[in-house]
Amino acid sequence: MGDIVTVDDPGDPRLHDYTNLTDVELRRRREPAEGLFIAEGEKVIRRAGEAGYAMRSMLLSAKWVDTMRDVIEEAPAPVYVMDPALAERVTGYHVHRGALASMQRRPLPATADLLRTARRVVVMESVNDHTNIGAIFRSAAALGMDAVLLSPDCADPLYRRSVKVSMGAVFSVPYARLDTWPAGLETVREEGFSLLALTPDARAEPLDEVAPHRMDRVALMLGAEGDGLSRRALAASDTWVRIPMSHGVDSLNVGAAAAVAFYAVTVGRPTV
Repeated sequence: MGDIVTVDDPGDPRLHDYTNLTDVELRRRREPAEGLFIAEGEKVIRRAGEAGYAMRSMLLSAKWVDTMRDVIEEAPAPVYVMDPALAERVTGYHVHRGALASMQRRPLPATADLLRTARRVVVMESVNDHTNIGAIFRSAAALGMDAVLLSPDCADPLYRRSVKVSMGAVFSVPYARLDTWPAGLETVREEGFSLLALTPDARAEPLDEVAPHRMDRVALMLGAEGDGLSRRALAASDTWVRIPMSHGVDSLNVGAAAAVAFYAVTVGRPTV
C-alpha cells in the first residue's frame, strides 16, 4: 500500500499529473509523452486496475478514502487527499466524482497481432471528438466487437473525456493505430476482412441487405462527425453500406450510427 498524504498546496509538484486537466491541447501533448492517462470516478478507476493498468497515484477528497480503501491497499502508489476546492484549483474543474487516478499507459499492440484472432473490427478515420470516441468504444464493448483500429489522426481513447464517456469500456476492447492511411487498410484486407464503409450516400447498400453478420470477418469503417469517411477511405473499402433513414433524417450521430451498425455485424454471434 502506498502512503496516504494530505496535501494543502495546489502547487505541490507531486500533483503534476493532475494539473490543468481542462487544457485539452496541453493534455493531448503531455499524457502520451509522459506515459500516463487519467481515470475519473470509482468505477473507471476500478476498471482500469482490473484491466491491468498500473497506478501512478490517486487524488481523492477525504470522503472517498474509505470507499476506495481496497484499491488503495492493493496499489503501491501514493494517495493524495485534498479539499475539493483546492483540487479544483489543481485540475481546473470541480471533480464531482471525488476520485482521480493517474495510470501508466501500456504499449499498443501491432495491428497484425490484433487482427489475428479478431472477427469483428471497428476502423475509425479522423474521429477527433473525445465524446464520440468514448461512445463508440462503449458500444463496441457492449455489442461484441473484437478490436478497434484508429487512423493516425484519431483522438486518444485514453484521454480523460473518452475514458469517462466510455465508462471504462476503452479498457475492454483492444485497439491499435494504423501507421499509414488509408494504405494501412491493406493489412486488414490481407487478414481476410471485408472492408465495409459506413456512409449515408444513397449509392450505398442497406446494411440488412449486405447481411454482414453472415460474413466471416468484417471491418466496419466509420468517419468523423459531419465529414464522414474521406473519398480515399471510401475508395479503399470493399463495399459501401448505409443505415436506411426515415422522416427526412439524412444521418445519425456517429456514436448512434456505430451502435446500430455494430449490432448489424454481430447479431447472432455468441457473447461472453
